[in-house]
Amino acid sequence: MGWFEWLLQLAVVLLLAVALPLVVRLERALAAVRRDRAALEGSAGNLTEATRLAEAASIRLRAAAEGGGRQLSERLAAVEPLRDDLRYLVERAEGLADRLEALVRAARPLAQDPPEPAPPAEAGRSQAERALLRALRAGR
Repeated sequence: MGWFEWLLQLAVVLLLAVALPLVVRLERALAAVRRDRAALEGSAGNLTEATRLAEAASIRLRAAAEGGGRQLSERLAAVEPLRDDLRYLVERAEGLADRLEALVRAARPLAQDPPEPAPPAEAGRSQAERALLRALRAGR
């Protein structure tokens, strides 16, 4: 073997010595990837299950929202005539209130005149009571 062969073998030994720690580090990284692969596959199964559950919940939520919308529209349809009736009653009540207010304003000046005094015995009695008393007195 010549000196050239010795140099080549020395270079190969040096390259192997440098590559050996790299190979050890690479082997450890590959072992970690293999361990994580099992966890990743389990997580993928969990993710698939979670996706399926979310889709089912979404379908139930959509059905509930549609049912609520139908109920709301049915109730609104049932309440619509009542709303119209109430609007009509409010309009009539406003008219009556205006008329009543006008009558009260017109009656205020009349209320300021002093009322005629009632006879003392019949002061707190209604017209029917007074008529009854007259009839009883006439019958004696």
